[in-house]
Amino acid sequence: QVQLVESGGGLVKSGDSLTLSCVISGIPLDRTAVGWFRQVPGKGREGVSCIGPPNGTTSHRDSIEGRFTISRDNAKNVFSLQINSLKTEDPAVYYCAAQTWYVGTYCSLRYLWYAYWGQGTHVNVSS
Repeated sequence: QVQLVESGGGLVKSGDSLTLSCVISGIPLDRTAVGWFRQVPGKGREGVSCIGPPNGTTSHRDSIEGRFTISRDNAKNVFSLQINSLKTEDPAVYYCAAQTWYVGTYCSLRYLWYAYWGQGTHVNVSS
């Protein structure tokens, strides 16, 4: 059974940093790409960062302006998203997603590309 479990969300102050974690089990992580997405009420789910297998080709949404860092630790089954300089437009439910057993080392910011999803973790920012 494939499981993705996010953690690390919460209420933080504008300008602070936050690290979200996604623990994945049930799929071979050295052949898995992981994406982080966020969604606010009334809007679609948007990809913010992703990382490909096995050593981490990354891609980021242009609008995050270099504030997000995605990383992977295959040995610990953990994929992390560090968000620096949090802004009032960052609050959302953040989801991790995984896609595995494909040819290549790339990843995608398109949510339809991913087969597996976590339940999400809430991030709120106070001004």
